[in-house]
Amino acid sequence: MRRLGTAAAALVLAGAGVVGTAGAAGAVTAPAGRAPAACSTAWGSGNKSTTDASFKPLKNITTSRTECYDRMVFDIGGANGKLGYHVGYVDAFHQDGSGERIPVKGGAILQIFVSAPSHDPVTGKQTYAGTAGKSLPGVNISGYKTFTDTKFGASFEGQTQVGLGLRAKLPFRVVQSGHELIVDVAHKW
Repeated sequence: MRRLGTAAAALVLAGAGVVGTAGAAGAVTAPAGRAPAACSTAWGSGNKSTTDASFKPLKNITTSRTECYDRMVFDIGGANGKLGYHVGYVDAFHQDGSGERIPVKGGAILQIFVSAPSHDPVTGKQTYAGTAGKSLPGVNISGYKTFTDTKFGASFEGQTQVGLGLRAKLPFRVVQSGHELIVDVAHKW
């Protein structure tokens, strides 16, 4: 009997590890025929930041979506250690450095600063092809529930600025996974 109880406990713990891994990878999954777990909205909508910085160049920005949130990923290849960022809601999106207003569509604007320039600081060669005031290259957010627009702000003084248009002011989180900085915005409160 004791072995059966130990085996059952091990299976429960293994299942919890699989569920935890699926959440970290950004997938919301459930066994066939069952609804996924409820979506968390406990992230809040206040500013989130850290002053850590790797100062490695930004390589790419991608997006994806799940049943619970839309995701933007900043790939800072070669970064090791903590990545610096400041993410928060703004009333209007102004280009860093010049202060020029850049229109962003949506009911709310999330301004994202990542401590990674869009060029190699040593060679000056561009590593991410963002253009001030334009949509992010290669990013298609049509069909997303929360994301409505993306705009490149600037790469100024060692950081890159992005404006993310949202349909409304919603909870968001910022997490780091290796050399990627991830911004998730929930579909609802």
